[in-house]
Amino acid sequence: MHCGDLIAPSTLHAIIGLGLPIHLIHGNNAGDQYHLSRFAQDSGNRVHYYGQDASLALGQRRIFLVHYPHYAKAMALTGDYDLVCNGHEHRAVIERVRNVKGEETLRIDPGTVGGVSGPRTYVFGDLNTLEFAVRTVTL
Repeated sequence: MHCGDLIAPSTLHAIIGLGLPIHLIHGNNAGDQYHLSRFAQDSGNRVHYYGQDASLALGQRRIFLVHYPHYAKAMALTGDYDLVCNGHEHRAVIERVRNVKGEETLRIDPGTVGGVSGPRTYVFGDLNTLEFAVRTVTL
């Protein structure tokens, strides 16, 4: 899952060969949305491009993707999702948000793999257990 600011769709070529599904939205630095949309329509890859935000089900979990943290926190408060992911902060965050249903929703910002205004990080985890950890990108 990618939470925004993917400027050039061509950067996805580095991971397409892995054969993994990629779910992504754009952020405030939307880049080339036309080519990103066309890239996602290519049947030879597993890219799913949703636009501004996405509500999806993966591994029997309800997931919401959005770029902005204030929007993510609001969606986590609804209790409609198991996991809400956002970008924009350029720092890794893993937190549990107490929602209106009296339960907790996990909110994650993976940070910035490109090292923009912060260390190069991503988040890796398990949807079954909802256990996630911040990892550092090594060059």
